[in-house]
Amino acid sequence: MAADCDEGRTDEGVGDAAEHSGTTPARSWLRRTATALAGTALLAALVQLPTAPAGYADAQEAASGPGAASLNVDSLTPQVPTQHDTVKVTGTVTNHGDESITDAHVGVEVAPNGPFTSRSAISDTQANGNYSETSDGTEISGHTVRIPYIPPGISRSFTLDVPVSALGLGSDGVYQLGVSASGRTRSAPFDQVLGITRTFLPWYPRPDGQKTRTTFLWPLIDRPHLETRTSGDGSQTPLLRDDDLAAELAPGGRLQQMVALGKNLPVTWVIDPDLLATVDEMTKPYMVDGPGGDTTHTTPGTGTAYAKQWLNELQQAVQGGEVVALPFGDPDIASIAHHGAGVSGTIAHLKDATDLATTTVQTVLGVTPRTDFAWPADGQIDPSIVGVATSAGADNIIARSDSLRETGALSYTPTAARPIGGGTTAVVADAVLSKAFMGDMTTANASTLAAQTFLAQSLMITEQAPQQQRSIVIAPQRMPTTSQAQAMAAAISAQNGGGWSQPASLEEAAKATPDPAANRTVPGSGSYPSSLRRQEMSTAAFQQIQSVQDSLNSFLVILTRKDRVTIPFTTGVLRSMSTQWRGNDAGAAAFRDDVAAYLSDLTQAVRIINKESITLSGRGATIPVTVENDLVQPVTGLQLRLTSSQPNRLEVSGPQTIDIDGEHNRSLKFSTQANANGKAWVTAQLYTQDGTPYGHPMVFQVNVTSITATVMLVIGGGLLLLVLAGVRMYRQRKRVAERRAAEGAEEAEEPAEAEEHEGRVPKQSGDPLADTSPESADPPVAGEKVER
Repeated sequence: MAADCDEGRTDEGVGDAAEHSGTTPARSWLRRTATALAGTALLAALVQLPTAPAGYADAQEAASGPGAASLNVDSLTPQVPTQHDTVKVTGTVTNHGDESITDAHVGVEVAPNGPFTSRSAISDTQANGNYSETSDGTEISGHTVRIPYIPPGISRSFTLDVPVSALGLGSDGVYQLGVSASGRTRSAPFDQVLGITRTFLPWYPRPDGQKTRTTFLWPLIDRPHLETRTSGDGSQTPLLRDDDLAAELAPGGRLQQMVALGKNLPVTWVIDPDLLATVDEMTKPYMVDGPGGDTTHTTPGTGTAYAKQWLNELQQAVQGGEVVALPFGDPDIASIAHHGAGVSGTIAHLKDATDLATTTVQTVLGVTPRTDFAWPADGQIDPSIVGVATSAGADNIIARSDSLRETGALSYTPTAARPIGGGTTAVVADAVLSKAFMGDMTTANASTLAAQTFLAQSLMITEQAPQQQRSIVIAPQRMPTTSQAQAMAAAISAQNGGGWSQPASLEEAAKATPDPAANRTVPGSGSYPSSLRRQEMSTAAFQQIQSVQDSLNSFLVILTRKDRVTIPFTTGVLRSMSTQWRGNDAGAAAFRDDVAAYLSDLTQAVRIINKESITLSGRGATIPVTVENDLVQPVTGLQLRLTSSQPNRLEVSGPQTIDIDGEHNRSLKFSTQANANGKAWVTAQLYTQDGTPYGHPMVFQVNVTSITATVMLVIGGGLLLLVLAGVRMYRQRKRVAERRAAEGAEEAEEPAEAEEHEGRVPKQSGDPLADTSPESADPPVAGEKVER
């Protein structure tokens, strides 16, 4: 305003001088001098202002004000401090502005309103944003760290130590802790907060309430890797679709870290037995598909040593702990409920998966798991999902609180167990705690903030009703990454050391006394998330799976070593329904197609050898038919039937039973009766003992040529004439020989040149014909002639 007034007076003075031409030079000089002095005074006043006027920082905010810097909090220790601790914060400050930051420092603020009063208030807190003294509090004086200069685009690391006594924490609870960077820029040459990151500080120095019983599920699950078929070298060598699992099992890999971290934590192991079976196969030499899933050009696997080490460590880790086995292959219960329940046999597959789970875990790990828990994708349930889970033998269903929601009747988080009718218990995992580590945890900042949020929510559950003990379940994502697993492990350790929580098994959580006012109503099918429904398997996929099962059932009846086929195809069918195919429709379809193609190859290894055509000369003959068995095991109980398309022309004898050794052929002869000349089609078909057709039929042509009495007379007359001609030729040769003997002397005296001139003796009438030409070398006409 002062500047505006000065400018007005200056303009007015100039106008007066122009208007009053009679003004003296002295007076004009005095006016100009006064104006200059006023401007100089104003400039001096502006330069000497100790702080920026209101609104100045707003004008420069985008370039150099709040938000010009960001902070990463890479560590905060201890995560749950006590009264005599010193909180150490490490991290980095990054300058995102266009100007250098000078005279910077990092400090901390504690929100002035005391501890949080609700879980929702914690969830609503923004990790980043503009600093507000009202909500963030003032900086703790005397405990800052100086960062003198930060050029644009550059990060500077810091380490800050603040005694807990300086934070001014009061009653137990969760406090908001801000870590801020302050400094100056050329456009804003005054101290201001340029960036802030907010986190949470659990404060529980006087534990005098009931500890919350906490169950943390620790999943060992992976997508299917093992092929149904073995390597094509005939050695039954395991074949994997890829060698990705080797990297997961190697030191630092996801599954290696899950075991290494979990063995030191009070967790409930939740295991897909398919993973155990696959890793167990990897402990032997194994092969891996070639590019594009090529099963004929395979390469040796690289994970045998890792597999042995991992299984050994897992066996030790689970001893004395609680192990829950999912159905083998982790079948997608929701997909089955929504699309597969109407396909015959699908529910039976789920029962088989549950039975196989116990056997697999006992065999590989040497422990007996619990198999009465079902875990649908993301813990989302509806009546059909519950129905499918219970039909497969599950008495407990792991749900999540964002599916079985509370109605608001309780002011605190209830115990996880909820009876939902029919003797079934929904074990409702806390959604906020379960999803706390689902984000990208690859940065130290992300994992630190996630862990502090997890601890804050956990303590807040206890603070809601400190004198009422409750049982809480945490069900994280099925396949945590390595960084997610590490963040979870750090949080679990801090939680158990915080004083407000104690570990409990999943069995204890399921048997805990439910809160009477907690919601027990299973949500309707309309509430099932559409995002999850779009990831489900289709009805056509389940129909394809059942078609494979039907073909398998027909194939098994002819085998003498059924187990060599039953186990790989049963597990292959279960892997086809895995929850891990969600979001990978192409991979799921390829896996199902591979299973179906391999079974088709095996069933066609027992087949009838093709014929082209057969000629039958006569009323009665035999037709040979050959059956080939390219399997390595004998087949038995097959029946071969030949059926004539025209029985009035050609009759074929009845069916014959056939057994064939492995990698052998066997021919059967069928008698025929021809009733008329001409062509007839014959169909050869294999059948199983129950009369079910096996394999493809083989159709061939039979040409019937019957011999009549007239033809026999003609043939007989021809033979008689040949005999008579032979006798006549014999007599003629005898007379010639006698004549030559009588004229021998005369012929001996004839000159040699005459003999040479005349050549051989001229042929006489009745002499035998010359030898017939050699047999033709041309190939015979295609077909097969069968005589009596």
